[in-house]
Parts: sequence; structure tokens; C-alpha cells
Amino acid sequence: MYSQYQLSCQDALRVVEGIRAEVEKQGKGAAIAVVDAHGELLAFVRTDGCKLPSIQIAINKAFTAARERNASRAVGDSSQQKGWPMSNFGDLRYTAWGGGLPLVYAGTVVGGVGVSGLPEEEDMLLAALGAQLIGA
Repeated sequence: MYSQYQLSCQDALRVVEGIRAEVEKQGKGAAIAVVDAHGELLAFVRTDGCKLPSIQIAINKAFTAARERNASRAVGDSSQQKGWPMSNFGDLRYTAWGGGLPLVYAGTVVGGVGVSGLPEEEDMLLAALGAQLIGA
């Protein structure tokens, strides 16, 4: 037997809310997703002005980060450097775009956060903001 930390709904909502507040402060639109350690959706919001394709992309970024225990962009960069497609992961939800980060508590990946709808660098900064809220 072993014990493990799990991301709560309340934790997931805190991450979504922190990012949402920053997105709206900047007057922009984005999709924000938080998943558990298995990549399953816990919390999501699409702010005003966010384009519809960003919905699934944000969820996929969070999924990728949680499942691979790594930033979605790092997963994509590694795949590209090795010369194999993202489809080799066996799940079409994997994505190579930046904006997905694992959520870490006490050294354990407890979930992932994904942000989509803005330029990739902005998505990545907002995801980092959300990741900082775990354990804070």
C-alpha cells in the first residue's frame, strides 16, 4: 500500500481562477483547463473573447503535461528532435504546443494545467502562473 496526493476540485478551481483573473485583467480571451494526474478534466473556463478551437487545445495541453510529467512544449520538442510524430504516444490528445505544465505538490505531479487562445509564449506564462498556485 502507498499514499499519494491528489488534486482536489477546490485546488483546480483556484488555479483556473488565478489564471482567469490575469487573462481578464489584460483584456484578453483564453481557455484554461486543469486535469488530474491521469489527464482527466477537473476544471475548465473559457473567458470572453476566446476562440472555440482553444477549448480542446487547452484541455490537450493539460493532458499532455500531466501524462508525461513535463511541459507540453518540451514533450513536443523532444518528439521533433527524435523525428517521430506526436501520434506515436498512442493518444490523439497529446499536443506539442507550449502552454501545458504539470502541477507539482510535494515533489509529486498531481495534475496539469493548460492555457490556449493567446500567442504560445503568453499561454506558457499563464500556465506557469497557475502552476505556482499549487502548494502556495
